[in-house]
Amino acid sequence: MNLNGNLIQNNKQIFNNLNRAFKYGDALFETIKVADLKVIFLEDHYFRLMASMRMLRMEIPMNFSLDFFQEEIIKTVTESNFQNARVRVTVFRNDGGLYLPEDNKVNFLIEVSELKLGSKQNYEIDVFKDYFIYSGLLSTIKTTNKLTNVLASIYASENGFDNCILLNEKKNVVETLNGNIFLVNNNTLKTPPISEGCIKGIVRKKIIEIVNKSDKFNLEETQISPFDLLKADEIFITNAIIGIQSVTKYKKKAFNKEVAKELAEELQKLV
Repeated sequence: MNLNGNLIQNNKQIFNNLNRAFKYGDALFETIKVADLKVIFLEDHYFRLMASMRMLRMEIPMNFSLDFFQEEIIKTVTESNFQNARVRVTVFRNDGGLYLPEDNKVNFLIEVSELKLGSKQNYEIDVFKDYFIYSGLLSTIKTTNKLTNVLASIYASENGFDNCILLNEKKNVVETLNGNIFLVNNNTLKTPPISEGCIKGIVRKKIIEIVNKSDKFNLEETQISPFDLLKADEIFITNAIIGIQSVTKYKKKAFNKEVAKELAEELQKLV
């Protein structure tokens, strides 16, 4: 691990009972892919983190530049003897205070684990209906308040699904447990707009850029109901680690993978 620039063995205790991420979920995180010691989509992750810190009124350290961000990630990955790694960068406010923090200064923690590449060939999903993601700006940033995702993950595990779709209070599709969602109908791709409460995903952004430059595909950022899932030709999930994961089954409907494969090739060119 890397705590504020200091490398630490991952079995060392680093928090106490005053930690605000533990007490109030007063923290943000980025999940980042490192391949061949290259931080993938570095600038996008960095600027999303900076924008999120400003939203949460966190004080951005003077030395927390793009180069510093990259150097600390690579230092931690290299020390762990990895070439390919899954990296989590967590930023949390200083200890102390109740709901009102004593100050807005922050700490950062970088954790790395070895990355095993590849997507699953058979991938079944369901809709999680017990609890909702609420639409609004706070839902669009990656905070450590993820109880809905935790409960939906348990539901998926207990019922043999690979993933679950999360809904908002309007019962529209928002995203999946670990990424954004796209539906394909003929040559039109549909994805929920940010106003529905979905995370401002890095790969989501890249797919939108690819489609907007394409003469072959059209993009609609639009409200999606659970009923629309069964009408789709394809469904795929995007996140920073896997890139694109095709869904092969929802209820009794089987889905194609052709558009997802084509977009995955275009995405790899950007990488």
